[in-house]
Amino acid sequence: LSIPDDEKGYELDLFCVPKHYEEDLDRVIIPHGLIMDRTERLARDIVRDMGGHHIVALCVLKGGYKFFSDLLDYIKALNQNCDKSVPLTVDFIRLKSYCNDQSTNSVKVIGGDELSTLTGKNVLIVEDIVETGRTMETLLSLLSECNPKMVKVVSLLVKRTPRGSGYRPDYMGFEVPDWFLVGYALDYNEYFRDLGHICILNEKAKVKYKV
Repeated sequence: LSIPDDEKGYELDLFCVPKHYEEDLDRVIIPHGLIMDRTERLARDIVRDMGGHHIVALCVLKGGYKFFSDLLDYIKALNQNCDKSVPLTVDFIRLKSYCNDQSTNSVKVIGGDELSTLTGKNVLIVEDIVETGRTMETLLSLLSECNPKMVKVVSLLVKRTPRGSGYRPDYMGFEVPDWFLVGYALDYNEYFRDLGHICILNEKAKVKYKV
């Protein structure tokens, strides 16, 4: 589902937005309900393609935790109500590649020593956003050294950016313009994870929450 560069989005007063963030956001781009509907469809596609395999769902923290939780809830619901099901276990990894609103060239992997447990496993990496693609390429390179049986990637968002490496995940929720987005666990220096909708951060907020 591609969101065009000239997308106007929605006025903040049409939705419930935390009072403490009202002055920090330009507009809502993806309302929470649309996120949930798209996540439900991604869950169905994953069960269709990977059903019958035991899957290790690998959550990329911190931004991926909300999408991860909701996606797995939909997969579990399908497991209970469909002829084809996906046996699931979960694991977690943390990647760090941002300082303020700029993606850095270095990717810090926290928890990478434990990737060896994924040898011979079918792995579903669950990510919040793919921007340049280099962070995910770094993780995939690390994973390949552990010889998993299969690796698939699902990302809620994929950003259109001239800085991109060309990497595309196996499953994606929304393709978005090159904006700095927050909400639904997407953060700016740890703020805005408690915002339910995905919104555009305004310039004043980048200064206000800068570290």
